[in-house]
Amino acid sequence: MAEQREGKEKTPDRDELAESLADLFSNVSLMVKSELEGSNNQLVLIEKMNQRVTEDYDGFGDMASGLRVFVEQLSNKNGGFEEYIEQIDTIDQQVSEFEAVVSMLDKYVSDLEKKVRAVYHHKY
Repeated sequence: MAEQREGKEKTPDRDELAESLADLFSNVSLMVKSELEGSNNQLVLIEKMNQRVTEDYDGFGDMASGLRVFVEQLSNKNGGFEEYIEQIDTIDQQVSEFEAVVSMLDKYVSDLEKKVRAVYHHKY
């Protein structure tokens, strides 16, 4: 009978242990499930954010392509102006040389005028 009592006494402990373990596994399972749902929700959010960013930047690709074409057109136009720029540089250089000649002539005329005045004042 003592053995029967020990057997009966161990059974409630084992049942309680089994219930505790079942609760533990259930709670761990619930925790893992919650973590996975949280991770899944984060991934869904990231996917939505990526879609939104993609929509926002879709127009930028078209705009960049248009800008590239515009820059190429400007570059081609600029190439057409190279000849005129060279002509302008040549004219600028010739004007600088002409200004130097005019300055020399102005000085010569000024000196000549002084000499004429000196001769004119001496005579009269």
